[in-house]
Amino acid sequence: MNQSDFMLKAVSLAMKGKGRTAPNPCVGAVIAAGNEIVGQGFHRACGENHAEVEAINHAILRGYDLSQCVLYVTLEPCNHFGKTPPCTQAILKAGIRHVVIGALDPNPHVSGGGADFLARSGVHVQSGIEEQKCQDLIADFVVWNRTDRAYLYLKMASTLDGRIATSKGHSQWVTSDVSRKSVHELRSKVGAVIVGGNTFYQDNPRLTCRDSGAAFQPLAIIVTSRLPEPDMHYYLLTDRPRETIFWTDQQTAQGNTAGKLKELGCEVIGLDRKGTGLDLAQGLSLLRQKNIYHALCEGGGLLGLSFLRAKLADELWYYMAMKILGDNQAKPVFDGNTPQTMDEALSARLAETRIMGNDILLKLFLS
Repeated sequence: MNQSDFMLKAVSLAMKGKGRTAPNPCVGAVIAAGNEIVGQGFHRACGENHAEVEAINHAILRGYDLSQCVLYVTLEPCNHFGKTPPCTQAILKAGIRHVVIGALDPNPHVSGGGADFLARSGVHVQSGIEEQKCQDLIADFVVWNRTDRAYLYLKMASTLDGRIATSKGHSQWVTSDVSRKSVHELRSKVGAVIVGGNTFYQDNPRLTCRDSGAAFQPLAIIVTSRLPEPDMHYYLLTDRPRETIFWTDQQTAQGNTAGKLKELGCEVIGLDRKGTGLDLAQGLSLLRQKNIYHALCEGGGLLGLSFLRAKLADELWYYMAMKILGDNQAKPVFDGNTPQTMDEALSARLAETRIMGNDILLKLFLS
């Protein structure tokens, strides 16, 4: 194993804490003796041990002399007291003399502080190993530090020719069981799932995470200018009214139907207008005020594009089924733009490709 291999192992460990460490970043660490990993750990939840401490404790429990080992950690060790003591102190106390860091802390007030402190204390410090993957790990942490809103995953699924339903509206199912299980796992890591009004009315969704062992269910949020009557037989109204929120315009939020939905237990929030739509950033900021740090938008195409155009979609999970409809009238995965040249296209950076049964999952970061 080389340095890249060890850091990628730390990255995979860090992902186990994704969605559970907020407002802390997810971090992974491994301790290597030669070509062998002798200790490993990750940050499990806010207030619990950081990854470095978990890995150190693991290696010590196994009886290794850490002065002869190398610590690989995805994020610069902290050098300040928070809910736990500084990881730099734990590293020195353990006798570790060589630390490899994936990414420096993005917080400008502490960036480089932990690395500099370790170097001044006689530790050999390296940085920048698998840096992009380590930075992708903490993309949510960067958003929380620079904005007042929740981090947004945008999930879309289509056929190979970019269609999400037939011209008659039939959409079950575009993707495989494997892909749908993956979506439920993603739902288990967020505090809210967002869909548009068309999806609500046409699909009657539950927006729950099933078969993922989730301890709680995310809030269901519907973005719509047309509120349903409370006696309509939609799952969210009959089975999850107290976990359901409608984002609509200010006037609709003050109407009679809104009042009836509130009596049912739903929350109806009036957002300000922005351009031809709603101020979606305002909605994501309201989620953050509820201590919801991650949200997932599952479309449809108009709402997904609205988040993209507003630069509010941080991470796109695009499931592509190996199916072709070949119908120009079938419903497209994104809809609402009228670009005249390719220069007007929205761009993204491909971070990961994964085979999901007979589908392909593309994980992209928006630029």
